[in-house]
Amino acid sequence: MKSTLTGGMLLGLSLLSSLAFAQTTQKVDITPFPKAEKGMKQVVIEVPHSNNDANKKIEIFVGKSMQTDGCNRIWLSGQFSKSELKGWGYDYLTFKTDGSTPSTNMACPNAAPKNEFVKSQGYFTDYNGRMPIVLYIPDGYEAKFRIYKAEKDLYSAQEIMSKSK
Repeated sequence: MKSTLTGGMLLGLSLLSSLAFAQTTQKVDITPFPKAEKGMKQVVIEVPHSNNDANKKIEIFVGKSMQTDGCNRIWLSGQFSKSELKGWGYDYLTFKTDGSTPSTNMACPNAAPKNEFVKSQGYFTDYNGRMPIVLYIPDGYEAKFRIYKAEKDLYSAQEIMSKSK
């Protein structure tokens, strides 16, 4: 009796862990999304589902590796736009750029050139482990992202006592 119960519990745990794994690795069908226009490519960000999706944000960048002077801050000019996939209620992002890379203009006589990822301004969006983020970016560029996690703790603001006249 004890071995049957233990075997049943092990089988149940195994099935539960398989279901949990399947949920975190399940790919969502992106065929309803439009095909990339000429000169653009479609990329997808998929993050695993977690119990704390609501406490996370994603910051997305578009850019490419370039030789820089190793001193000045350089960024890719461009803009993200959000569009709705009609009839589905899903959104997708498009990043457009003219390829210009403005920079600070500091004199750095001892700086050595280096190869670095020159990126756009970040685009913040909600973390959703159940739905991929579909992006359209220009050919020759890549998308990268950061995940931000909020602490569970809440902090109180301090009230400032004003002097009455």
